Amino acid sequence: MRALFAVFLLVFSLNSNAQNWPSKPMRYIVPFPPGAFNDTLGRTISAELSKTLGQPVVVDNRPGANSIIGTEAAAKSAPDGYTIFGAALPFSAIQSLFKTSFDVTRDFAPITLAGFSANLMVANPNFKAGTVKELIDYARSNPGRINYGSSGNGTSVHLAMELFKSMTKTYMLHIPYKGSAPVVADLIAGQVDLMFDNMPNVIGHVRAGRMKALAVSTAQRSPLAPEIPTVAEAGVPGYEQQVWFGVLAPAGTPRDIIARLNTEIVRILNSREVKERFGKQGVEVRTTSPDEFSVFLRSEVTRWAKVIKDSGIKAD
Repeated sequence: MRALFAVFLLVFSLNSNAQNWPSKPMRYIVPFPPGAFNDTLGRTISAELSKTLGQPVVVDNRPGANSIIGTEAAAKSAPDGYTIFGAALPFSAIQSLFKTSFDVTRDFAPITLAGFSANLMVANPNFKAGTVKELIDYARSNPGRINYGSSGNGTSVHLAMELFKSMTKTYMLHIPYKGSAPVVADLIAGQVDLMFDNMPNVIGHVRAGRMKALAVSTAQRSPLAPEIPTVAEAGVPGYEQQVWFGVLAPAGTPRDIIARLNTEIVRILNSREVKERFGKQGVEVRTTSPDEFSVFLRSEVTRWAKVIKDSGIKAD
Protein backbone atom coordinates (compact mmCIF):
# COMPACT_ATOMS: atom_id res chain seq x y z
CA MET A 1 0.00 0.00 0.00
CA ARG A 2 2.81 2.39 0.92
CA ALA A 3 4.57 1.59 -2.36
CA LEU A 4 1.43 2.42 -4.35
CA PHE A 5 1.01 5.64 -2.42
CA ALA A 6 4.63 6.58 -3.13
CA VAL A 7 4.10 5.97 -6.85
CA PHE A 8 0.96 8.11 -6.73
CA LEU A 9 2.85 10.96 -5.08
CA LEU A 10 5.62 10.76 -7.66
CA VAL A 11 3.17 10.83 -10.59
CA PHE A 12 1.23 13.69 -8.98
CA SER A 13 4.44 15.63 -8.39
CA LEU A 14 5.64 15.16 -11.97
CA ASN A 15 2.26 16.17 -13.42
CA SER A 16 2.18 19.25 -11.22
CA ASN A 17 5.71 20.18 -12.27
CA ALA A 18 4.79 19.69 -15.91
CA GLN A 19 1.87 22.11 -15.62
CA ASN A 20 4.08 24.83 -14.13
CA TRP A 21 7.12 24.10 -16.27
CA PRO A 22 9.48 25.83 -16.65
CA SER A 23 9.61 27.82 -13.44
CA LYS A 24 13.40 27.86 -12.94
CA PRO A 25 16.63 27.72 -15.00
CA MET A 26 17.37 24.63 -17.09
CA ARG A 27 20.65 23.01 -18.10
CA TYR A 28 21.82 21.45 -21.34
CA ILE A 29 24.53 18.84 -20.68
CA VAL A 30 27.19 18.47 -23.38
CA PRO A 31 29.50 15.44 -22.90
CA PHE A 32 32.27 17.11 -24.91
CA PRO A 33 34.57 20.10 -24.33
CA PRO A 34 33.74 23.59 -25.62
CA GLY A 35 34.48 24.06 -29.30
CA ALA A 36 33.20 20.75 -30.66
CA PHE A 37 30.08 20.85 -32.85
CA ASN A 38 27.94 19.27 -30.13
CA ASP A 39 28.85 22.28 -27.97
CA THR A 40 27.89 24.64 -30.80
CA LEU A 41 24.59 22.79 -31.16
CA GLY A 42 23.90 23.01 -27.42
CA ARG A 43 24.65 26.73 -27.26
CA THR A 44 22.49 27.45 -30.30
CA ILE A 45 19.51 25.54 -28.88
CA SER A 46 20.00 26.90 -25.34
CA ALA A 47 20.11 30.53 -26.46
CA GLU A 48 16.88 30.21 -28.43
CA LEU A 49 15.07 28.10 -25.81
CA SER A 50 15.86 30.75 -23.20
CA LYS A 51 13.92 33.27 -25.31
CA THR A 52 10.86 31.12 -25.97
CA LEU A 53 10.57 29.42 -22.56
CA GLY A 54 11.32 32.51 -20.49
CA GLN A 55 13.96 30.79 -18.36
CA PRO A 56 17.76 30.61 -18.73
CA VAL A 57 19.05 27.42 -20.36
CA VAL A 58 22.69 26.99 -19.32
CA VAL A 59 25.17 24.79 -21.21
CA ASP A 60 26.97 22.42 -18.83
CA ASN A 61 30.08 20.88 -20.48
CA ARG A 62 30.94 17.50 -18.90
CA PRO A 63 33.71 16.03 -21.10
CA GLY A 64 35.82 12.97 -20.40
CA ALA A 65 35.93 9.17 -20.45
CA ASN A 66 34.73 8.86 -24.07
CA SER A 67 31.64 10.99 -23.22
CA ILE A 68 30.64 8.67 -20.34
CA ILE A 69 30.99 11.36 -17.64
CA GLY A 70 28.45 13.69 -19.22
CA THR A 71 26.15 10.87 -20.28
CA GLU A 72 26.07 9.44 -16.76
CA ALA A 73 25.34 12.88 -15.29
CA ALA A 74 22.38 13.26 -17.64
CA ALA A 75 21.08 9.73 -16.99
CA LYS A 76 21.10 10.32 -13.22
CA SER A 77 19.42 13.74 -13.39
CA ALA A 78 15.88 14.24 -12.12
CA PRO A 79 13.29 13.59 -14.85
CA ASP A 80 11.56 16.91 -14.22
CA GLY A 81 12.18 18.69 -17.51
CA TYR A 82 15.06 20.82 -16.26
CA THR A 83 17.85 18.73 -17.79
CA ILE A 84 18.35 18.08 -21.49
CA PHE A 85 21.29 16.30 -23.08
CA GLY A 86 23.18 16.62 -26.36
CA ALA A 87 24.20 13.20 -27.71
CA ALA A 88 26.26 12.18 -30.73
CA LEU A 89 27.29 8.91 -32.38
CA PRO A 90 29.47 7.59 -29.50
CA PHE A 91 26.26 7.54 -27.43
CA SER A 92 24.98 4.50 -29.35
CA ALA A 93 28.25 2.57 -28.98
CA ILE A 94 29.66 3.27 -25.52
CA GLN A 95 27.75 0.61 -23.61
CA SER A 96 29.03 -2.04 -26.04
CA LEU A 97 32.60 -0.95 -25.27
CA PHE A 98 32.56 0.04 -21.60
CA LYS A 99 30.90 -0.98 -18.36
CA THR A 100 28.42 1.82 -17.71
CA SER A 101 25.94 2.57 -14.96
CA PHE A 102 23.31 3.50 -17.53
CA ASP A 103 21.54 2.00 -20.52
CA VAL A 104 21.19 4.40 -23.43
CA THR A 105 17.85 2.98 -24.59
CA ARG A 106 16.37 2.63 -21.10
CA ASP A 107 17.58 5.69 -19.21
CA PHE A 108 16.86 8.43 -21.75
CA ALA A 109 13.78 9.95 -23.36
CA PRO A 110 14.53 10.96 -26.98
CA ILE A 111 13.42 14.44 -28.02
CA THR A 112 14.67 14.85 -31.61
CA LEU A 113 17.49 14.15 -33.96
CA ALA A 114 19.35 17.34 -34.82
CA GLY A 115 21.46 16.50 -37.85
CA PHE A 116 24.15 14.49 -39.59
CA SER A 117 27.71 15.08 -40.77
CA ALA A 118 30.18 13.12 -42.89
CA ASN A 119 33.53 11.69 -41.91
CA LEU A 120 36.28 12.03 -44.50
CA MET A 121 38.89 9.34 -45.15
CA VAL A 122 42.23 11.10 -45.58
CA ALA A 123 45.83 9.96 -46.00
CA ASN A 124 49.30 11.41 -45.88
CA PRO A 125 50.17 12.80 -49.35
CA ASN A 126 52.98 10.23 -49.69
CA PHE A 127 50.82 7.25 -48.78
CA LYS A 128 51.02 4.53 -51.45
CA ALA A 129 47.28 4.30 -52.13
CA GLY A 130 45.48 7.14 -53.85
CA THR A 131 42.03 5.53 -54.06
CA VAL A 132 39.90 3.29 -51.89
CA LYS A 133 40.42 0.33 -54.24
CA GLU A 134 44.19 0.81 -54.09
CA LEU A 135 43.99 1.01 -50.31
CA ILE A 136 42.06 -2.27 -50.10
CA ASP A 137 44.50 -4.04 -52.44
CA TYR A 138 47.53 -2.77 -50.53
CA ALA A 139 46.02 -3.58 -47.12
CA ARG A 140 45.18 -7.14 -48.18
CA SER A 141 48.68 -7.65 -49.57
CA ASN A 142 50.34 -6.07 -46.54
CA PRO A 143 48.26 -6.91 -43.44
CA GLY A 144 49.29 -4.81 -40.46
CA ARG A 145 51.64 -2.59 -42.48
CA ILE A 146 49.17 0.31 -42.59
CA ASN A 147 48.46 2.28 -39.43
CA TYR A 148 45.54 4.58 -38.87
CA GLY A 149 44.82 7.12 -36.15
CA SER A 150 41.64 8.03 -34.33
CA SER A 151 40.56 10.40 -31.58
CA GLY A 152 39.98 7.42 -29.27
CA ASN A 153 38.23 4.06 -28.97
CA GLY A 154 34.52 4.21 -29.66
CA THR A 155 34.58 7.63 -31.31
CA SER A 156 32.79 8.12 -34.61
CA VAL A 157 36.06 8.21 -36.55
CA HIS A 158 37.28 4.98 -34.95
CA LEU A 159 33.98 3.24 -35.68
CA ALA A 160 34.07 4.50 -39.28
CA MET A 161 37.39 2.75 -39.89
CA GLU A 162 36.40 -0.42 -38.03
CA LEU A 163 33.29 -0.69 -40.18
CA PHE A 164 35.49 -0.22 -43.25
CA LYS A 165 37.90 -2.94 -42.10
CA SER A 166 35.04 -5.31 -41.32
CA MET A 167 33.40 -4.84 -44.72
CA THR A 168 36.66 -5.10 -46.69
CA LYS A 169 38.22 -7.94 -44.63
CA THR A 170 41.41 -5.95 -44.12
CA TYR A 171 43.68 -5.50 -41.12
CA MET A 172 45.26 -2.14 -40.27
CA LEU A 173 46.92 -1.11 -37.02
CA HIS A 174 44.88 1.26 -34.86
CA ILE A 175 46.64 4.09 -33.01
CA PRO A 176 44.21 5.81 -30.62
CA TYR A 177 44.88 9.41 -29.59
CA LYS A 178 43.21 11.68 -27.05
CA GLY A 179 41.52 14.00 -29.48
CA SER A 180 41.53 14.78 -33.18
CA ALA A 181 44.14 17.55 -33.37
CA PRO A 182 47.21 15.41 -32.53
CA VAL A 183 46.16 12.74 -35.04
CA VAL A 184 45.84 15.36 -37.76
CA ALA A 185 49.29 16.72 -36.91
CA ASP A 186 50.89 13.27 -37.01
CA LEU A 187 49.17 12.36 -40.28
CA ILE A 188 50.50 15.53 -41.91
CA ALA A 189 53.96 14.74 -40.51
CA GLY A 190 53.83 11.18 -41.89
CA GLN A 191 53.69 9.41 -38.53
CA VAL A 192 50.18 8.16 -39.34
CA ASP A 193 49.16 6.79 -42.73
CA LEU A 194 45.42 7.14 -42.69
CA MET A 195 42.40 8.30 -40.71
CA PHE A 196 38.73 9.20 -40.82
CA ASP A 197 37.84 12.57 -39.32
CA ASN A 198 34.89 14.94 -39.28
CA MET A 199 34.98 16.83 -42.56
CA PRO A 200 35.24 20.35 -41.07
CA ASN A 201 38.43 19.27 -39.24
CA VAL A 202 40.37 18.16 -42.34
CA ILE A 203 38.92 19.60 -45.54
CA GLY A 204 41.14 22.70 -45.23
CA HIS A 205 44.25 20.50 -45.09
CA VAL A 206 43.04 18.61 -48.16
CA ARG A 207 42.55 21.86 -50.06
CA ALA A 208 46.06 22.97 -49.04
CA GLY A 209 47.66 19.71 -50.21
CA ARG A 210 48.73 18.59 -46.74
CA MET A 211 46.47 15.53 -47.01
CA LYS A 212 44.80 13.62 -49.77
CA ALA A 213 41.15 12.66 -49.56
CA LEU A 214 40.07 9.16 -50.55
CA ALA A 215 36.33 9.15 -49.79
CA VAL A 216 33.48 10.42 -47.63
CA SER A 217 31.68 8.06 -45.26
CA THR A 218 28.10 9.02 -46.06
CA ALA A 219 25.76 7.46 -48.63
CA GLN A 220 25.72 10.66 -50.69
CA ARG A 221 28.58 12.96 -51.64
CA SER A 222 29.06 15.99 -49.43
CA PRO A 223 27.96 19.41 -50.73
CA LEU A 224 31.18 20.77 -49.16
CA ALA A 225 33.33 18.58 -51.42
CA PRO A 226 31.20 17.09 -54.23
CA GLU A 227 34.33 15.98 -56.11
CA ILE A 228 35.21 13.42 -53.42
CA PRO A 229 33.49 10.02 -53.94
CA THR A 230 31.68 8.10 -51.24
CA VAL A 231 33.28 4.96 -49.82
CA ALA A 232 30.48 2.96 -51.45
CA GLU A 233 31.15 4.52 -54.87
CA ALA A 234 34.89 4.05 -54.48
CA GLY A 235 34.80 0.30 -53.94
CA VAL A 236 32.82 -0.78 -50.86
CA PRO A 237 29.14 -1.16 -51.90
CA GLY A 238 26.74 -0.68 -49.00
CA TYR A 239 29.18 1.22 -46.80
CA GLU A 240 27.58 4.12 -44.94
CA GLN A 241 28.55 5.85 -41.73
CA GLN A 242 27.56 9.27 -40.60
CA VAL A 243 27.97 11.27 -37.44
CA TRP A 244 24.61 12.06 -35.90
CA PHE A 245 23.62 14.61 -33.29
CA GLY A 246 20.48 14.55 -31.15
CA VAL A 247 18.77 15.88 -28.05
CA LEU A 248 17.39 13.77 -25.18
CA ALA A 249 16.15 14.05 -21.60
CA PRO A 250 16.33 11.68 -18.62
CA ALA A 251 13.84 8.78 -18.86
CA GLY A 252 10.61 9.58 -17.04
CA THR A 253 10.48 13.21 -18.11
CA PRO A 254 6.75 14.02 -18.56
CA ARG A 255 5.57 13.42 -22.10
CA ASP A 256 3.98 16.87 -22.43
CA ILE A 257 7.35 18.45 -21.62
CA ILE A 258 9.07 16.19 -24.17
CA ALA A 259 6.46 17.22 -26.75
CA ARG A 260 6.96 20.93 -25.99
CA LEU A 261 10.74 20.61 -26.19
CA ASN A 262 10.42 18.74 -29.48
CA THR A 263 8.25 21.50 -30.94
CA GLU A 264 10.60 24.27 -29.83
CA ILE A 265 13.89 22.57 -30.77
CA VAL A 266 12.60 21.42 -34.18
CA ARG A 267 11.53 25.02 -34.88
CA ILE A 268 14.96 26.36 -33.87
CA LEU A 269 16.92 23.85 -35.95
CA ASN A 270 14.79 24.32 -39.06
CA SER A 271 15.16 28.10 -39.12
CA ARG A 272 16.91 29.33 -42.25
CA GLU A 273 19.73 30.98 -40.28
CA VAL A 274 20.59 27.83 -38.30
CA LYS A 275 20.36 25.50 -41.30
CA GLU A 276 22.65 27.73 -43.35
CA ARG A 277 25.17 28.21 -40.53
CA PHE A 278 25.33 24.50 -39.70
CA GLY A 279 25.50 23.63 -43.41
CA LYS A 280 28.66 25.69 -43.79
CA GLN A 281 30.16 23.55 -41.01
CA GLY A 282 29.29 20.35 -42.87
CA VAL A 283 26.22 19.46 -40.79
CA GLU A 284 22.86 18.73 -42.43
CA VAL A 285 19.95 19.58 -40.12
CA ARG A 286 17.47 16.73 -39.85
CA THR A 287 14.77 16.60 -37.17
CA THR A 288 12.32 13.90 -36.05
CA SER A 289 9.52 13.13 -33.63
CA PRO A 290 10.53 11.59 -30.28
CA ASP A 291 9.25 8.18 -31.41
CA GLU A 292 11.18 8.33 -34.69
CA PHE A 293 14.35 9.24 -32.80
CA SER A 294 13.76 6.32 -30.41
CA VAL A 295 13.54 3.85 -33.32
CA PHE A 296 16.69 5.34 -34.84
CA LEU A 297 18.62 5.04 -31.57
CA ARG A 298 17.70 1.39 -31.09
CA SER A 299 18.81 0.55 -34.61
CA GLU A 300 22.11 2.40 -34.06
CA VAL A 301 22.80 0.55 -30.80
CA THR A 302 22.20 -2.80 -32.53
CA ARG A 303 24.30 -1.85 -35.55
CA TRP A 304 27.37 -0.69 -33.63
CA ALA A 305 27.20 -3.52 -31.12
CA LYS A 306 27.63 -5.90 -34.07
CA VAL A 307 30.49 -3.87 -35.57
CA ILE A 308 32.26 -3.76 -32.21
CA LYS A 309 31.80 -7.49 -31.65
CA ASP A 310 32.87 -8.49 -35.17
CA SER A 311 35.94 -6.24 -35.15
CA GLY A 312 37.04 -7.09 -31.63
CA ILE A 313 37.36 -3.46 -30.53
CA LYS A 314 38.52 -3.16 -26.92
CA ALA A 315 38.16 -0.26 -24.51
CA ASP A 316 41.16 1.99 -23.81
